[in-house]
Amino acid sequence: MQQSRLLKLRFRRRLKLRQQQAKGLSTQAERSFERYVLKRLDRFKPVRRFVIGWTALLLVLMVGVIFQAFQLTHYYQTLRPVAGGTYREGILGTFSTANPLYASSDVDSTVAHLLFSGLFHFNQQNKLVGDLAESYEVNPNGTVYTVHLKPQLRWHDGQALTSADVLFTYQAIQNPDAQSPLKGSWQGITVSAPDPATVVFSLPGPLASFPNTMTNGIVPKHRLAKVPASELRTADFNTINPIGSGPFMWQAIQVSGNDPSTAEEQLALLPNAHYVGGKPKLARFIVHAYADRTKFVRDFQGGALTGAAGLTDLPTAVTKNSSLQVHNLLLTAGTYAFFKTTHPILNDQKVRLALVQAADPSDIIKHLTYPTKAVRGPLLQGQLASDPTVTQPKHDLAAAKVALDAAGWVVSSNGIRSKDKHPLTLNLVATDTVEYHAVTKALQKQWLALGVKLNVRLQSVQNFQNTLAYHDYDIVLYGISIGTDPDVFVYWDSSQADIRSTNRLNLSEYKNLTADASLESGRTRLDPALRTLKYKPFLTAWQQDVPALGLYQPRVLYATNGPVNGLNDQTINTSTDRFNNVQNWMIREAKVTNK
Repeated sequence: MQQSRLLKLRFRRRLKLRQQQAKGLSTQAERSFERYVLKRLDRFKPVRRFVIGWTALLLVLMVGVIFQAFQLTHYYQTLRPVAGGTYREGILGTFSTANPLYASSDVDSTVAHLLFSGLFHFNQQNKLVGDLAESYEVNPNGTVYTVHLKPQLRWHDGQALTSADVLFTYQAIQNPDAQSPLKGSWQGITVSAPDPATVVFSLPGPLASFPNTMTNGIVPKHRLAKVPASELRTADFNTINPIGSGPFMWQAIQVSGNDPSTAEEQLALLPNAHYVGGKPKLARFIVHAYADRTKFVRDFQGGALTGAAGLTDLPTAVTKNSSLQVHNLLLTAGTYAFFKTTHPILNDQKVRLALVQAADPSDIIKHLTYPTKAVRGPLLQGQLASDPTVTQPKHDLAAAKVALDAAGWVVSSNGIRSKDKHPLTLNLVATDTVEYHAVTKALQKQWLALGVKLNVRLQSVQNFQNTLAYHDYDIVLYGISIGTDPDVFVYWDSSQADIRSTNRLNLSEYKNLTADASLESGRTRLDPALRTLKYKPFLTAWQQDVPALGLYQPRVLYATNGPVNGLNDQTINTSTDRFNNVQNWMIREAKVTNK
């Protein structure tokens, strides 16, 4: 007890001593400040201007340096695209499968293209280049194509991708039980895999355009080998967890809305770090599939979507957005008015010739909402084997009238021509779009000046497909995919007009033996110069027979909210070719120091 008291007394003495020392130091500091500062302030007066001047100059220099550094920032720092961000693309339609063996709708094809790689694909210059394939060679006869795969290819799940997967894919396509819509292009072709890095395609005959068919997605054997061919179309793989080798990997799907007419599906994809073309710059890619066009447009206009695909035109409200970027991706395709040559009126070459001469494609193109190129024959301008001296007849209304006069069609009192008391009336069918409405209206006016009455039926996409399948028209306005290769056999060869043909894509039901021989000969020659020579009789026959009216190359309309680095206006073959550089797309920007 006594010891504790002694400790307390000792502590108090030390505290009191320190307080006295602090007080002493404070007093000393005050005296020093008064002696050395306050009492000497009068000495500052003679030099105050000097001190203030130098101080002000120093401040000005400091402010100037800071201002200059700020102003010169753009010399050593620039705003550049950077990786990251979520890209949201809206598209009209519904999702049913990601499997490239079955994907045909806009939504399904979009998802399949992002998830799966093919042996080849088209680059930004629309040139066919290797995707999974490193190279290929063809034998002298043009009947055997040997494809070599790139090394160390991987599926999204990390498994090795080999020639066995390629072999499995094409055997599945050829299997009638699988019911793949691609089957028609692979009939009679034998596929083999002599080693893990090599695939051999043996054709029944030479086909110069064959490499262009090897662009479909390859599917994994280790995931689908145990699925019966008859169940491949409905396999869980297609919609639950598809595994591909494309730039993006499957993450999840979310469906909102109970009403199918207004439902929305969101398919979330993640970048594939092992993609053969390089890891995508985007952090995520989300495909929004809309059943309702109004909601789709509203979401895009409101900024909820980065990009919009599948629209044929943009509403006025959308075009007023200051951030809107419109991309017109010209297709290697042709929009034609196909004349059904078996029709009682249109089987007369003079009538078809008059219709072509009375039409003015240049005037129609002027009224389109995008720049494009005229189509003057069965091949596109500048395409291999095309000949600018062998094209469809030019616009000449006077000559057109003479041609109809010679055919016995006389102008009646109402301005419409007739023959044997039958008026010259034709029915044209097209899909119901703003663009086709304008084109058909122009054709009506141009052909009315010739004395031809044109009745137009604009149909929904579904009804139009039925009309197309059954050739239920006199004239049909339609765009056909031509591609980079001049092989247009399926559109103009007589065999393709037969009701028993696979697709019956000879929409004009055109038959000419000279044209048939030329088409068949041209597609079997590998040498470009020889192919050009072989296709010449076909071009001449087409020019003389005028089975269709060539109009213009159509486009894919793609709109974005703000710029997308890596997405450029270019010529493409299919709408999904807009993704030929998707791994390099960037939507974010940041200041980056110049090196």
